[in-house]
Amino acid sequence: MSTRLRVQALYRMKNMAFWKEKTLAQMNSEQWELLCDGCGKCCLNKIIDDETEELYYTNVSCQLLDAQQCQCRHYEQRFDFVPSCTKVTLDNIAELTWLPDSCAYRRLYLGRSLPSWHPLVTGDKQQMHALGMSTQGKVVNETKVKYLEDHIVLWPLKDSD
Repeated sequence: MSTRLRVQALYRMKNMAFWKEKTLAQMNSEQWELLCDGCGKCCLNKIIDDETEELYYTNVSCQLLDAQQCQCRHYEQRFDFVPSCTKVTLDNIAELTWLPDSCAYRRLYLGRSLPSWHPLVTGDKQQMHALGMSTQGKVVNETKVKYLEDHIVLWPLKDSD
C-alpha cells in the first residue's frame, strides 16, 4: 500500500477503532496492514547468541528500509528482493518472539492495547518519531556494515504505555 493510500486509510479507519472491536482473527487484510505503526524495528537485523539463545537488536537495517520514512522501499515486492523477509500473520505471530514489545501485532496478541503514540490513535507518525519509538535517524543500511556485532543497541527494546 502506498504511503498516500495508507494515510488516507488511516484517517478513514481511525474513528472506527477497529482494533478495539475486533480480534486479530476478525480483522480484514486492510485492517491488519493498518495495525503496523511503521516504526521499522522489524526491519532491523538481529543476532541470536548461539550459546544462550539471547536476542540482540542492532541498528543495522534491511537494505530496503527507507531510514527517513521508516518504511520498505519495495513493500509489495519485498520477498523478491529479500526472500528471508518475514510476513507477520495470524498463523505465525506467536512464533515471532523477536518482534519488539512495542509492536502493535505483538501487543494485541498479548492482550495489550495500542500505545498512545500509535498512528491509528494520533492520526500520523509524528508522535511515534518524537518519542523515539521508530528507527528514524537511528539506522545504518546493511550494505554499509561488515560486522553486526559492532552495532548492538538497546533502543528497539523501548516500550511505552
